[in-house]
Amino acid sequence: MVIAEDKFPQLTPDEYLRWEEQQSEKYEYIDGQIYAMGGGNKNHSLIAVRLASLFFNHLNGSGCETGNSDLKIKIPNSHNYTYPDINITCDERDQSTTQFITYPCLVVEVLSKSTEAYDRGGKFRLYRQNPVLKDYLLVSSTAIEMDLYHKNKSGEWLIINYQSGDFIFLESIGLTFIIEQAYQGLNINSFELL
Repeated sequence: MVIAEDKFPQLTPDEYLRWEEQQSEKYEYIDGQIYAMGGGNKNHSLIAVRLASLFFNHLNGSGCETGNSDLKIKIPNSHNYTYPDINITCDERDQSTTQFITYPCLVVEVLSKSTEAYDRGGKFRLYRQNPVLKDYLLVSSTAIEMDLYHKNKSGEWLIINYQSGDFIFLESIGLTFIIEQAYQGLNINSFELL
């Protein structure tokens, strides 16, 4: 979860970008406030790696880029910066940036108890400001469940819940996969997926 830090001075967006480059930890920048990023557990990390690898292999050679939790997103028309667990951009405008991307078509957050409310609420409100974003995938780290927020052609956000045995379709990158691929070999709900 992001944790507000009272000890941080108020920084402009440019000052934040320069300051953060000198830090050993990651910090989100929302409405002029700096928030420290907390770490995740083992399942969180392994799920993110499995999904990022799946996406990278699917998109290899396409010109799209798969980023992990070290690549921040600048929210369009704002001075806000966030760190999702996984992001994918296929937008040429992101090819020339080095500190962040601005136009992801897919954003993935692996949920934990401390971040779930923020990821479903405030963070999603920020991401929805992006006209290019088509899919926002929320992935449970404690159950075989995923919620896909998908923007349809009318610009409306639909929520699709996936559970064990379901195939997930990500229109943004043209990929269909069975949900268990993200959880294979993990201890979820006290049983092993083999």
